[in-house]
Amino acid sequence: MLNPQTLRFPKPLAAGDLIAVTAPSSGVPAALHSRLDLAIAALKQRGFRVLEGECLRQQIRGASTTPRQRADELMAFLTAPEIAAVMPPWGGNLAIELLDLIDFNALASSPAKWFSGFSDLSTLHLPLTTIAGWATVHGPNLMQFGASAVDETTAGLWALLTAPRDTDFHQRSSLAFERVGADWKTNPGANLVAGDKTQWKRLDDADALLRMQGRLIGGCLDTLSRLAGTRYGNVPAFIASSGNEGTLLYLENAELTPFEVARALHCLRMNGWFDGLHGILLGRNAAPNNSSSDDFTYMDAVHSALNRVYCPVLYDLDIGHLPPQLSLVNGALAKVEFAAGSGEITQHLR
Repeated sequence: MLNPQTLRFPKPLAAGDLIAVTAPSSGVPAALHSRLDLAIAALKQRGFRVLEGECLRQQIRGASTTPRQRADELMAFLTAPEIAAVMPPWGGNLAIELLDLIDFNALASSPAKWFSGFSDLSTLHLPLTTIAGWATVHGPNLMQFGASAVDETTAGLWALLTAPRDTDFHQRSSLAFERVGADWKTNPGANLVAGDKTQWKRLDDADALLRMQGRLIGGCLDTLSRLAGTRYGNVPAFIASSGNEGTLLYLENAELTPFEVARALHCLRMNGWFDGLHGILLGRNAAPNNSSSDDFTYMDAVHSALNRVYCPVLYDLDIGHLPPQLSLVNGALAKVEFAAGSGEITQHLR
């Protein structure tokens, strides 16, 4: 059983380090190459060297290329000594095709390196952490750094990736978030359009001070719910091995309808993902929601599955597909503090 206290944190990134860019899920079609170019240029402006993979600048049948090619390139980048970090452009839909093709046990004996992003990349984050023992980053995707001006919350990723080991990394809730983003095809350098006020909430509707602590684990509900009950989604073992430090499970919904959210959350519940948690953190819901009083809504789905859990639940946090979002490290010991609609997360990078 994995001991979260022995998770390996990659070395901090520094100018001159080599960052590999590959698309283990969706590739970048030609119409969005300008945005990708700006994002890669942003890496170089920070002093990093960049290696582009062959599985990147095309989209074929829902992915950058075949499962085998994607898995081979990802494995090569994750094990290459000269590469310090792997940053896919974004997520997609078919990372699950790679799970049986990646040797996570071999990665357990390889030096850890940063692997960051969100959405379908959660499919890979989870076994990288729970099987290989790597601390991984659920945070902004590379394509978000193609903006001409990056917001403070998104830019926090760089503070995290370059932070010395054995330090604390602090983030606060954003002031506002983006509900509908700009078209990167017509405006490649578009910035975040943050027009809606951010407000974290408690599921019990209280507004009083709330504190929780535990090892972070989680990601995109759409993809992780498909891993429950498999060796790639053994979150119950992670919770058990966290011991008295506890576990904080974070989830966010990208495309699931309210009924699908209910089914996904109940699936996690029945597979033991909520047993023994110290807290649950839910990101803003990005999927269409039913609005009629007679309809089953997203919040109905959340209450259906989480009303019976014995831990605090926060929702509408800066996590997921309605940016900006926090950079959360799977495996890090975190403290969360909430009061009056806002909050702070402190992660211990040790």
